[in-house]
Amino acid sequence: MDAARDPSPIETVMTAADGAPTAPAAGIRTAKLDDLDALAALECRVFETDRLSRRSFRHFLSQDRDELLVAEVGGRIAGYALVLFRSGTALGRLYSIAVEPEAAGRGLGRRLLDAAETAAETRGCLFLRLEVREDNATAKALYRSAGYRQIARLADYYQDHEPALRLEKRLIAEVEAPLKPPPYFHQTTDFTCGPACMLMALAWDDRSLRPSRALELKLWRDSTTIFMTSGPGGCDPYGLAVTLKHRGLEPEVRVSHCGPYFLDGVRSPEKKDVMRLVQEGFREEAHELGIPDRGGAMTESDYAAVLNGEALALVLVSGYRMYRRKEPHWVLAFGRDDRHIFVHDPWFEAESRESILAAANLPIPAAEFHRMARFGRDNLRAAVLVRKGH
Repeated sequence: MDAARDPSPIETVMTAADGAPTAPAAGIRTAKLDDLDALAALECRVFETDRLSRRSFRHFLSQDRDELLVAEVGGRIAGYALVLFRSGTALGRLYSIAVEPEAAGRGLGRRLLDAAETAAETRGCLFLRLEVREDNATAKALYRSAGYRQIARLADYYQDHEPALRLEKRLIAEVEAPLKPPPYFHQTTDFTCGPACMLMALAWDDRSLRPSRALELKLWRDSTTIFMTSGPGGCDPYGLAVTLKHRGLEPEVRVSHCGPYFLDGVRSPEKKDVMRLVQEGFREEAHELGIPDRGGAMTESDYAAVLNGEALALVLVSGYRMYRRKEPHWVLAFGRDDRHIFVHDPWFEAESRESILAAANLPIPAAEFHRMARFGRDNLRAAVLVRKGH
């Protein structure tokens, strides 16, 4: 299979330790086809197993979808870094990094890592991920010193059956939110992103509210389209709005087109009928409750006008762009500056509970936010604006 699409598990190895002396007169540049022989030779010198083939190197050198960087010292190739990108996502993957043994201990690996992160940021990636052997203490120390955190352990990952650790780093800069953010609450199940966002909105309105899992699940029961385990399903915008209205907030629905929503992932005609009926019921109840339904998707100027401390927005985004999971996902947008939309993302990797607040106060570049704020083949754009009740 094409190595760029389904590569064998190359280890991301760093042979230079963090804090080592700076590499002498090394230049980092994009690899060229003329580098093929040197890259293939370097691969054989650095790795005993899980090697990239000469054919794979030629493939990466012949296309511009991914990024192959080389470190040149004294006119020779002393290291490389390969970053893979998948269209439609905001994730990059550091697939492989290598430094020749003679250059070990000079900081060249760290420079390649920095260059790989810059390349991913330039492509609009929010996160960079990698895999590293669990027994590679030097590499793990360097990645952690560079800000990477463990999000998974992968057993029997390499050709010699050694496990790997999957690490991730948030690339976007730490930017201070222009407004005091609402309280943060993470979802406790795979299917309660919408209720978790509602909990945050309710706590924003009433600071004495103490979110709980019981309340999260109660909100899910009040707003769900029932068959969330048979396909995307979950909470539709009108169900969220009706539930928030009953809780004393003033919601407004903004959708790009009429429902029913999220039926593509459900095969059973019977279940589709049930979801359709539930969503129609929510829409009728929203009309009876006088919830504004202005129609038309939120624009950049709309977000600029409402995210000023007087309103929040529960926004439907593509889980694929953020996590490579083909499912709808709700986040809570609460502020903006000239370059970013600030959100609370209720989802976090279960293996990284100690880093849970990495999903709070997340500054997403405005252009990337508007790319990810859509879902499905019909590019559904949906948001529920929330203002405090009187």
